[in-house]
Amino acid sequence: MRVNRCVRVCTRLIVLLLLTAWALLAPPPRLLAAGAPLADDTVPALGRAWPVGLRPPVLRGWEPPATVYGRGHRGVDLAAAPGTPVRAVAAGTVSFAGRVAGKGVVAVDLTGTGDPPLRTTYEPVTASVEKGDEVAPGEVIGTVDATGSHCTAACVHWGLRRGETYLNPLSLLPPWLLSRGPSRLLPVY
Repeated sequence: MRVNRCVRVCTRLIVLLLLTAWALLAPPPRLLAAGAPLADDTVPALGRAWPVGLRPPVLRGWEPPATVYGRGHRGVDLAAAPGTPVRAVAAGTVSFAGRVAGKGVVAVDLTGTGDPPLRTTYEPVTASVEKGDEVAPGEVIGTVDATGSHCTAACVHWGLRRGETYLNPLSLLPPWLLSRGPSRLLPVY
Protein backbone atom coordinates (compact mmCIF):
# COMPACT_ATOMS: atom_id res chain seq x y z
CA MET A 1 0.00 0.00 0.00
CA ARG A 2 2.86 2.35 0.85
CA VAL A 3 4.53 1.55 -2.50
CA ASN A 4 1.31 2.38 -4.42
CA ARG A 5 1.10 5.75 -2.67
CA CYS A 6 4.74 6.50 -3.46
CA VAL A 7 4.16 5.60 -7.14
CA ARG A 8 1.09 7.89 -7.30
CA VAL A 9 2.96 10.81 -5.69
CA CYS A 10 5.98 10.34 -7.98
CA THR A 11 3.73 10.12 -11.04
CA ARG A 12 1.97 13.36 -10.06
CA LEU A 13 5.30 15.13 -9.55
CA ILE A 14 6.58 13.99 -12.93
CA VAL A 15 3.37 15.12 -14.67
CA LEU A 16 3.54 18.45 -12.85
CA LEU A 17 7.17 18.95 -13.92
CA LEU A 18 6.34 18.08 -17.53
CA LEU A 19 3.35 20.45 -17.60
CA THR A 20 5.43 23.23 -16.04
CA ALA A 21 8.22 22.73 -18.57
CA TRP A 22 5.70 22.69 -21.42
CA ALA A 23 4.04 25.91 -20.19
CA LEU A 24 7.37 27.70 -19.78
CA LEU A 25 8.85 26.54 -23.08
CA ALA A 26 5.75 26.85 -25.27
CA PRO A 27 6.04 29.65 -27.83
CA PRO A 28 3.79 32.68 -27.36
CA PRO A 29 0.63 32.83 -29.49
CA ARG A 30 1.11 33.97 -33.08
CA LEU A 31 -0.19 37.53 -33.24
CA LEU A 32 0.84 38.23 -36.81
CA ALA A 33 2.59 36.76 -39.82
CA ALA A 34 6.19 35.65 -39.54
CA GLY A 35 8.51 38.61 -40.10
CA ALA A 36 5.78 41.26 -39.70
CA PRO A 37 6.61 43.85 -37.02
CA LEU A 38 4.40 43.75 -33.93
CA ALA A 39 4.41 47.49 -33.34
CA ASP A 40 4.61 50.48 -35.63
CA ASP A 41 6.45 53.40 -34.07
CA THR A 42 4.15 55.84 -35.88
CA VAL A 43 1.17 54.45 -33.94
CA PRO A 44 0.77 55.51 -30.30
CA ALA A 45 -0.16 52.69 -27.92
CA LEU A 46 -3.31 54.49 -26.79
CA GLY A 47 -5.67 51.51 -26.76
CA ARG A 48 -7.34 50.76 -23.45
CA ALA A 49 -9.41 47.69 -24.36
CA TRP A 50 -9.49 44.78 -26.80
CA PRO A 51 -12.31 45.07 -29.35
CA VAL A 52 -13.80 41.78 -28.12
CA GLY A 53 -13.28 39.88 -24.88
CA LEU A 54 -10.42 40.30 -22.44
CA ARG A 55 -7.68 38.65 -24.50
CA PRO A 56 -9.28 37.01 -27.56
CA PRO A 57 -7.39 34.45 -29.62
CA VAL A 58 -5.87 35.98 -32.75
CA LEU A 59 -7.08 33.72 -35.58
CA ARG A 60 -5.06 35.52 -38.24
CA GLY A 61 -2.47 38.22 -37.73
CA TRP A 62 -1.60 41.33 -39.67
CA GLU A 63 0.18 40.61 -42.95
CA PRO A 64 1.14 43.87 -44.65
CA PRO A 65 0.98 43.76 -48.44
CA ALA A 66 4.23 44.22 -50.38
CA THR A 67 2.50 46.75 -52.67
CA VAL A 68 -0.59 48.94 -52.42
CA TYR A 69 -2.74 46.40 -54.27
CA GLY A 70 -0.75 43.32 -53.23
CA ARG A 71 -1.92 40.29 -51.30
CA GLY A 72 -1.98 40.55 -47.54
CA HIS A 73 -4.22 40.76 -44.53
CA ARG A 74 -4.92 44.37 -43.62
CA GLY A 75 -5.93 43.83 -40.02
CA VAL A 76 -6.26 41.04 -37.46
CA ASP A 77 -9.03 38.50 -36.99
CA LEU A 78 -10.11 38.00 -33.39
CA ALA A 79 -12.20 35.01 -32.30
CA ALA A 80 -15.65 36.21 -31.27
CA ALA A 81 -19.00 34.46 -31.24
CA PRO A 82 -21.99 36.10 -32.94
CA GLY A 83 -23.65 38.54 -30.55
CA THR A 84 -20.40 39.31 -28.70
CA PRO A 85 -20.17 43.01 -27.77
CA VAL A 86 -17.64 44.95 -29.87
CA ARG A 87 -15.91 47.79 -28.03
CA ALA A 88 -14.04 50.90 -29.11
CA VAL A 89 -10.33 50.36 -28.49
CA ALA A 90 -9.70 54.05 -27.81
CA ALA A 91 -11.59 57.35 -27.64
CA GLY A 92 -12.82 58.77 -30.91
CA THR A 93 -15.65 59.78 -33.22
CA VAL A 94 -17.67 57.30 -35.26
CA SER A 95 -16.93 58.17 -38.90
CA PHE A 96 -19.02 55.35 -40.40
CA ALA A 97 -21.64 52.88 -39.17
CA GLY A 98 -23.40 50.92 -41.86
CA ARG A 99 -23.07 48.22 -44.48
CA VAL A 100 -20.29 47.77 -47.03
CA ALA A 101 -20.59 44.93 -49.56
CA GLY A 102 -23.27 43.33 -47.37
CA LYS A 103 -21.19 43.45 -44.17
CA GLY A 104 -21.84 45.60 -41.12
CA VAL A 105 -18.91 47.95 -40.54
CA VAL A 106 -18.10 50.50 -37.84
CA ALA A 107 -15.20 52.94 -38.27
CA VAL A 108 -13.89 55.20 -35.49
CA ASP A 109 -11.51 58.15 -36.02
CA LEU A 110 -9.26 58.19 -32.96
CA THR A 111 -9.01 61.42 -30.99
CA GLY A 112 -5.69 63.30 -30.98
CA THR A 113 -3.90 61.10 -33.53
CA GLY A 114 -3.03 63.71 -36.16
CA ASP A 115 -4.24 64.66 -39.60
CA PRO A 116 -5.41 62.43 -41.09
CA PRO A 117 -6.38 60.69 -37.86
CA LEU A 118 -5.87 57.02 -37.16
CA ARG A 119 -9.06 55.11 -38.01
CA THR A 120 -10.05 51.75 -36.56
CA THR A 121 -12.53 49.52 -38.37
CA TYR A 122 -14.56 46.58 -37.10
CA GLU A 123 -16.50 44.04 -39.19
CA PRO A 124 -18.89 42.22 -39.40
CA VAL A 125 -20.71 44.27 -36.78
CA THR A 126 -24.29 45.31 -36.13
CA ALA A 127 -23.73 48.91 -35.05
CA SER A 128 -25.26 50.37 -31.90
CA VAL A 129 -23.71 53.78 -32.69
CA GLU A 130 -24.23 56.32 -35.47
CA LYS A 131 -21.94 58.50 -37.51
CA GLY A 132 -20.83 61.47 -35.41
CA ASP A 133 -21.16 59.71 -32.03
CA GLU A 134 -18.30 60.23 -29.59
CA VAL A 135 -17.10 56.97 -28.03
CA ALA A 136 -14.95 56.26 -24.99
CA PRO A 137 -12.37 53.47 -24.69
CA GLY A 138 -14.17 50.21 -23.97
CA GLU A 139 -17.60 51.57 -24.96
CA VAL A 140 -19.79 49.08 -26.82
CA ILE A 141 -20.20 50.14 -30.46
CA GLY A 142 -22.08 47.06 -31.69
CA THR A 143 -22.21 43.28 -31.69
CA VAL A 144 -20.57 40.64 -33.88
CA ASP A 145 -22.83 39.64 -36.79
CA ALA A 146 -23.64 35.98 -37.35
CA THR A 147 -22.82 36.32 -41.06
CA GLY A 148 -20.43 38.30 -43.23
CA SER A 149 -17.14 37.17 -41.75
CA HIS A 150 -14.28 36.05 -43.98
CA CYS A 151 -12.99 33.76 -41.20
CA THR A 152 -13.58 30.01 -41.13
CA ALA A 153 -14.64 30.38 -37.46
CA ALA A 154 -16.69 33.25 -36.01
CA CYS A 155 -14.53 36.36 -35.72
CA VAL A 156 -14.34 40.11 -35.90
CA HIS A 157 -11.88 41.70 -38.33
CA TRP A 158 -10.16 44.68 -36.71
CA GLY A 159 -8.30 47.11 -38.94
CA LEU A 160 -6.29 50.32 -38.60
CA ARG A 161 -5.50 52.98 -41.19
CA ARG A 162 -4.00 56.42 -41.44
CA GLY A 163 -5.35 57.91 -44.65
CA GLU A 164 -4.88 55.17 -47.26
CA THR A 165 -2.07 53.40 -45.37
CA TYR A 166 -2.96 50.22 -43.50
CA LEU A 167 -1.22 49.68 -40.16
CA ASN A 168 -1.06 46.89 -37.59
CA PRO A 169 -3.99 47.43 -35.19
CA LEU A 170 -2.14 45.54 -32.44
CA SER A 171 0.24 48.55 -32.36
CA LEU A 172 -2.54 50.47 -30.60
CA LEU A 173 -2.40 48.16 -27.59
CA PRO A 174 0.15 48.75 -24.85
CA PRO A 175 2.31 45.77 -23.78
CA TRP A 176 0.24 45.11 -20.65
CA LEU A 177 -2.83 44.44 -22.83
CA LEU A 178 -0.91 42.26 -25.29
CA SER A 179 0.77 39.98 -22.77
CA ARG A 180 -0.79 36.74 -21.69
CA GLY A 181 -0.23 37.51 -18.02
CA PRO A 182 1.46 35.36 -15.44
CA SER A 183 1.50 31.58 -15.77
CA ARG A 184 -0.72 29.73 -13.36
CA LEU A 185 -0.16 26.17 -12.27
CA LEU A 186 -3.18 23.99 -11.68
CA PRO A 187 -3.26 21.00 -9.36
CA VAL A 188 -2.87 17.56 -10.91
CA TYR A 189 -5.15 14.91 -9.50
